[in-house]
Amino acid sequence: MKATILHTEASRGFGGQEVRILAEARWLLDHGWGAWIAAQPASRLLAEATAADIPARAVGMSHATSLRGLLRLRRLMGQISAAVIHTHSSVDSWLGALAARSRGLPVVRSRHVSIPIPGRRALVYRLADRVITSGAVVKAMIEAAGVPPGRVVAIPAGIDAGRFHGGVSGASVRARLGAAGALVGLVANIRGSKGHQYFLEAVPRVLAERPDTHFLIVGDGVGFEDVQRRVEELGLGDRVVMTGFRRDVPEVMAALDVLVLPSVRSEAFPQVIPQALAVGTPVIGTTVGGIPEIIRDGETGRLVPPADAPALAEAILELLRDPARARALARRGQALVQESFTFEATMRATIAVYEELLGR
Repeated sequence: MKATILHTEASRGFGGQEVRILAEARWLLDHGWGAWIAAQPASRLLAEATAADIPARAVGMSHATSLRGLLRLRRLMGQISAAVIHTHSSVDSWLGALAARSRGLPVVRSRHVSIPIPGRRALVYRLADRVITSGAVVKAMIEAAGVPPGRVVAIPAGIDAGRFHGGVSGASVRARLGAAGALVGLVANIRGSKGHQYFLEAVPRVLAERPDTHFLIVGDGVGFEDVQRRVEELGLGDRVVMTGFRRDVPEVMAALDVLVLPSVRSEAFPQVIPQALAVGTPVIGTTVGGIPEIIRDGETGRLVPPADAPALAEAILELLRDPARARALARRGQALVQESFTFEATMRATIAVYEELLGR
């Protein structure tokens, strides 16, 4: 077996960041590497790793100065003979980096969001030997925080071409939903930064011109009940379906006429955009974080300003009015994804980072 990589994650949420950790660990195991995940007790990530037969250990990581958490991580590193420690969130990056340093192990830190880093919080990034960012925008933020450029590598999350491709059918999803007209969806972890409120504000504007349109909100998260309540307050219960977490995301993407991601902040390189483009679905995003790195307005999709429901509604209507143009945008986006954003490319670049640190 090749070297063992220990991924650490202190977040209790479950979104694109956690999905990426699972996918990378699975790839490592399938390609002869060792892989473990240290996650919070009773977290969704821990449960998903266990269900997927990915070695995982519950480690309480309550805060960045938790001596107990640090010692448990240090002990785990020895028990599994970890060679590289790959951290993902703030708390586990402090604990994981310090535990790794005490054992003389190299540290990789991932930065998944595009929130600016205050100077007082930049130290944790300097503890890492390498920082992997989800895109060029986040890379620039890390460098601006004082990390030498040679230690920062931009590696976007790639899509699984075996699951997300042009041959995926959304017919069964549409049949179950009974959606005869257009279907517009938002697929994302439900929290304030994803802009669900502006999606809902755009719905009546779209319905005024296209009353046969249905809307889909796919995902779970801390904001689920708030968004559900807002749907009812706006009287949109018969037009907006909230599905919660789903595993058939490729089929859901293929069922949509338009995927919308109206993020308002902290968006690095969202996985749902290349996933939608890979199956041939047109995409509308906002000019936030790394979204413009893959959605080039008028070329591979549409971009609108964040927190602008009227602009979002008009972009949706524009694509619904002209399906041929929408399909052309999606085809160009699909070609870009196939060329530059596959999961194999992501993992080749990630492995190169590990091997450099291991001196191979």
